[in-house]
Amino acid sequence: MPPLREEEEVRSFPSLGPIETQVIQFFVDGVKVLGLPRSIGEIYGLLFIFPEPLALDDLVSLLGISKGSASQGLRALKTLGAVGETQVENSRRTYYSASTELKRLVGGFIREQVRPHLESGKSKVGSLLEAAAAEPDPARREFYETQVRQLEHWIGRGRFVLPLLQRVLGE
Repeated sequence: MPPLREEEEVRSFPSLGPIETQVIQFFVDGVKVLGLPRSIGEIYGLLFIFPEPLALDDLVSLLGISKGSASQGLRALKTLGAVGETQVENSRRTYYSASTELKRLVGGFIREQVRPHLESGKSKVGSLLEAAAAEPDPARREFYETQVRQLEHWIGRGRFVLPLLQRVLGE
């Protein structure tokens, strides 16, 4: 078996137990598929499996990540609706906990990541169709137009399917 590349390395978290570490790795693998930074998976995984809300400094200490990385990851997770702020009695620090509502997580990801991509793709298709129409070779022009129309179809289907997906996964 070939050695793991650096970004595939399973990190250890000395102050956490094996279950916490495995859950964190589960979410790291998940965010990797989505093209998100590893630290987002680590932060969400820890907040998901930790019994109490955690402050920024706790995340830095337990995960061994920089304060900047933790802050950026929390901001992204809050934008996605995956993490919420929690107040802890007798503390002025802000604490965070993981949202475990699938509908909220999927909705946040679709709203923040997928929908903007589809919207920008819609405008790009128009430009691509213009470029294809300007192709002097008729066979190549026809091929380009067919392929770009396929992209246009996919975008239309995606815009139709996303709300259905949100409803199905949220039930």
